[in-house]
Amino acid sequence: MTRRPDPSLLDLYDALLLDLDGTLMHGARAIPHAAEAVQTARSVGRTVVFATNNASRTPQQAAEHLAVVGIDAEPEEFVTSPQVASALLAQRLDPGASVLVVGGPSLAEQVRDAGLTPVETDSEDVVAVVQGWSPDLGWARLAEGAYAIRRGALWMATNIDATLPTERGLAPGNGSLVAALRHATGAEPAVAGKPEPGMFEVAARDKGARRPLIVGDRLDTDIEGAVRAGMDSLLVLTGVDGVEEALRADPIRRPTFVLPDLAEIAAPFPLPVVDGDSARCGDVSAVWADGDIVLRGTADDPRVLRAVLALLGERSGDAAWGGRLLDQGGTEVRPASR
Repeated sequence: MTRRPDPSLLDLYDALLLDLDGTLMHGARAIPHAAEAVQTARSVGRTVVFATNNASRTPQQAAEHLAVVGIDAEPEEFVTSPQVASALLAQRLDPGASVLVVGGPSLAEQVRDAGLTPVETDSEDVVAVVQGWSPDLGWARLAEGAYAIRRGALWMATNIDATLPTERGLAPGNGSLVAALRHATGAEPAVAGKPEPGMFEVAARDKGARRPLIVGDRLDTDIEGAVRAGMDSLLVLTGVDGVEEALRADPIRRPTFVLPDLAEIAAPFPLPVVDGDSARCGDVSAVWADGDIVLRGTADDPRVLRAVLALLGERSGDAAWGGRLLDQGGTEVRPASR
């Protein structure tokens, strides 16, 4: 009897909710296999949504930037943290209310599109501050934000990503700039983007996705947002976090799957099966042994990692895992970080 082939991720999920920076691109540099994966997903009828915390571009500008790295996209396929932040502010404020924008022109445009009035300096009319990353953001605008926040204005951050992947490495992200205002004012912002689950929930609802897969490179935004939204997630090792971080993460930041990149998005993808203290995935497995995990297979095999993550979900579902990965001879092994 011929065994049926394992389904691919594109068979298992009806939509891909994709992060941008570190997942599909590094600045203006394409990440290998990303464009092909998006094209393949579309070719088999899967919904593709680009879910990004980056506040420096409107959806139209983000689509134009993706074209630079070889990915065709329409503005309607994007859900961005500035969109979510502006919508949340519009729900809380009167139409036309003045909002101080600590960010760039694209963030101001989103505020205006939400029926509010973006301004650049503080005054008695300012009732809210919205903060998003911009490469041109400087001290003067941060100071205006501090004045307004200290007066009691509502403070909304598009996201709190500490870093931003670029062609040259990790640069300070919006969270680093938010930290400056937090330190200066003692206030805490509301947060619109990942890891808040709203971005993924809105995207799935608007696109009619019943089983979406969240794909990203960061545990503290993409993966935590997916866990909080109750959705499965795939960590790709093309950006910020690696395998060791994924295995040691708190459960709220633990991905469902890990892959080196998106090259195998349409390849057979055996799923792990947990049976007591053992998790099997294809012809490899992982066994729980007094808090350690013994591997049958190599630590760098994505199927082994799938088995380990499934086992951690069963045996370490309430806390970060502190054990060791061991080979069958009892020697500690470490997976490659990338």
